Amino acid sequence: MNGAESLFKTLVDAGVDVCFANPGTTEMPMVRAIDEMPGMRAVLCLFEGVCTGAADGYARMAGKPGLTLLHLGPGFANGIAYLHDARRARSSIINLIGDHATWHLSADAPLTSDIESLARPVSAWVRKNRSSEELPGDVADAIAASKVSPGQIATLIIPHDCQMEPAGGAVSVPDVSDPSRVSASTVKKAAELLRQGETKLLFLGGMALRERGLTAAARIAAATGCKLMCETFPARWERGVGLPVVERLPYFPEQAMAALSPFKNVILAGATSPVAFFGYPGLPSYLIPPESDQFILCRPEDDIAGALEALADELGAAAAVEINATLQLPPLPSGRITPESLSAVVAALLPENAIVMNEGNTSTGPFDILSQSAPRHTALAQPGGAIGLGMPCATGAAIACPDRPVITFQADGSAMYTLQSLWTQARERLNVKTVICNNGSYRILGIELMRAGAKEFGRQAQNLIGLRDPAIDWVSVSKGLGVPAVRVETAEDLARELKRAIAEPGPQLIDAVL
Repeated sequence: MNGAESLFKTLVDAGVDVCFANPGTTEMPMVRAIDEMPGMRAVLCLFEGVCTGAADGYARMAGKPGLTLLHLGPGFANGIAYLHDARRARSSIINLIGDHATWHLSADAPLTSDIESLARPVSAWVRKNRSSEELPGDVADAIAASKVSPGQIATLIIPHDCQMEPAGGAVSVPDVSDPSRVSASTVKKAAELLRQGETKLLFLGGMALRERGLTAAARIAAATGCKLMCETFPARWERGVGLPVVERLPYFPEQAMAALSPFKNVILAGATSPVAFFGYPGLPSYLIPPESDQFILCRPEDDIAGALEALADELGAAAAVEINATLQLPPLPSGRITPESLSAVVAALLPENAIVMNEGNTSTGPFDILSQSAPRHTALAQPGGAIGLGMPCATGAAIACPDRPVITFQADGSAMYTLQSLWTQARERLNVKTVICNNGSYRILGIELMRAGAKEFGRQAQNLIGLRDPAIDWVSVSKGLGVPAVRVETAEDLARELKRAIAEPGPQLIDAVL
């Protein structure tokens, strides 16, 4: 057994069995190992950013590490943007990066680069393998590092010759510590704050937005009257009928500050203190007012669900409370497509147990409210803000959950970053329905330009924001990559085509013109 074979045997034995890959010459021994050894599913992605974004979506939904196979420093660099998003989402990811043979590095060949320096900003753990004998132990350590609660990115750099030379075989993965339990004194202090008559907020993030955490949060809210609010861009948020209604913190700082200002006591559960996405003149970085009392019940790396359950028990909360019990769907709208009608159509037709990846932010604002009592579903977002994540993340989520329909709200501008995802969805026959939110522009930039004081847009500004000269033909693009597609301009047509797409197997794209 050579180094590459021992590496993949270790991965498969540990349950890591899907690899999102865009390999090159230095990874050929690993490609051969995947081909010759059972148990590993190889998923080809035509751009490294699709690999890393798909690994993120897979990890969020599968509950185990997403795995990438990338080519040297330049290939890894192509995927860094969505590792940035994955790091903010606290996803569990292992990157395997091939490097030149140890004896060839000193020649400074054209593709030689400092891979470690590229990897460190987006990785919690980085190691460069030194020999084939050490390779199975190195990847076992990478697996363990990726599983540190709630999830981390581990990057292993593997020279070509170390993949080819003899190795001793697979090894077991070191044990990983359970998430830290919150102390009884911390729980008691949080309970005291929530018992006070002042207005109070339970601000949720991370694992608090899974079913177990939300159920405990609903008990706490019923016992104390506190409001429930969550991060602006949750990594994974379980929603719909039977789960509590949670308000999402608005994106723009003025709106976020207004939403947070009424609360005297703010209890943070799995979330850090919220900050503005950007620094705006005259506005603070931190959004919770300084006169409010903040208290950390649990950090993102703690046992969040356990802490919320302990808090509910400390408060004497009822063991079960009726939560958002009635299915409520918006009526199907008519007329031209607007953010309101787009959101209403998808909320009204949302399949049971769907996964909704939302990167249509400026076009889908009403969806949160309209879908809060829709059939149960999982919402995914982009906590790191690196645009283009939507379609790769949906791709990985669909591979993790083949029995669940996936719907992607995808802005047209950011869709161009990673449109290669459609090809992978077609090849793997994934159940992903992509709705392009086609407003013909980088709309967020237009909003920000007005916020910066522009009264009207000149020709140069229009050129930097607009996408209509020439217009992108999404139907042709999608069909060219193997995904059936239609264009719609009314809410009635959108409803008809989305209903049809949901009923048919495999990927579909709907170009919704706003």
